Amino acid sequence: MTTYFFKAVASDGKMRTGTLAGETDKAVTRELRKQGLTPVYVGVEQKKSFAVKLPNFSGAKRKDVLFFTQELSTLLNAGVPLDRALGIAGELTERPQFRLLILDVLRVLKGGRSLADSLATHPDYFSDLFINMVRAGEAGGSLAQVFDRLSEFERSRDDLRSYIISAMIYPCLLAGVGLGSIVVLLTFVVPRFASIFEDSHMKIPLPTMIMLEASKIVQAWWWVAALGMVAVLVAWRVYVRTGEGRLWWDTARLKIPLLGDALRKAETARFARAMGTLVGNSVGLVQAIGISAGILNNRMMAAALQGVSQGVKRGEGIANPIRKAGVFPPLAAHLLTVGEETGHLDQMFARMADIYEVDTRAAVKRFTSLFEPLVILIMGILVGALILSMLLAITGINDVNV
Repeated sequence: MTTYFFKAVASDGKMRTGTLAGETDKAVTRELRKQGLTPVYVGVEQKKSFAVKLPNFSGAKRKDVLFFTQELSTLLNAGVPLDRALGIAGELTERPQFRLLILDVLRVLKGGRSLADSLATHPDYFSDLFINMVRAGEAGGSLAQVFDRLSEFERSRDDLRSYIISAMIYPCLLAGVGLGSIVVLLTFVVPRFASIFEDSHMKIPLPTMIMLEASKIVQAWWWVAALGMVAVLVAWRVYVRTGEGRLWWDTARLKIPLLGDALRKAETARFARAMGTLVGNSVGLVQAIGISAGILNNRMMAAALQGVSQGVKRGEGIANPIRKAGVFPPLAAHLLTVGEETGHLDQMFARMADIYEVDTRAAVKRFTSLFEPLVILIMGILVGALILSMLLAITGINDVNV
């Protein structure tokens, strides 16, 4: 008897890991299936392997996975055998690290494992959704079609993420430049200007006095402020990494005017796209909900899906539990009700994803259209107040000379 390490997906869609004794890995696989688990990996426990050593650049990972999915979709639909398609994808990729990963997947595949099991040896790159989709495609003999769906899923998700990031770059850059300009004025310009009044006995205007005192404070205590900001940032990051902190922050973000609406719609689109992809490939509804919850960025919305999963198990369908969860937009439940009535739930999930991806772009645009002029207004007032204080002092000097 040998003790094997395993990774398996439970009926609720969550990943289970552990060890199990058996004569062979196939015997362990059969035993896991009897226990209601779907094996993802059975073998020796993975230590710090090749997959762990790869650089953890999430943006590069997404681009690599998207390229890999699109290439396999094209090659498999062209009738190229799977092993050859993997070899070609490895040759075409430009990143050496990801090329090694593809070759490692090909090595495991040639060792007798399925493609899903081979991809599961690199969980940092391939999500539970990706692996279960591939497993469903292998079981149904529709691997090319599955990669078509995965390609569309990855592309849509990447497009939405890129749009949100690009839309937020300009307001953030504007705020940073404005704040930097104020610091430069208080640190370098105002001190030179203040030297004019050192030997003067004139009465300094109140706004100018406030500006000079602010400049002195910034020059003397800037390092304290910088250390304080770093300490607060570190403490904040540590707190939001905890389960309680992340849940609180994710809940609070959804309540921010305009921005919260955009975040809620983005998460709804992500959930709907994943569900449409999974349900369309005959993945069980409960399992699909568990997998989709795992790809959500908002922990509060992901936690609400546990109640949805329980409702589905009780035979309530999915539309009513979604409505009861209270975290998704009201239209989502109505769309899913129609999907259940017509028997085309996968198509309705896809339609729902399309709707909320468009709504997300509109919500982000509304937020930036308000945030940009607000930043300009605040920075303009602050910089204008500094300049006005200088002008008042200069006017006072001229009055004294007259």
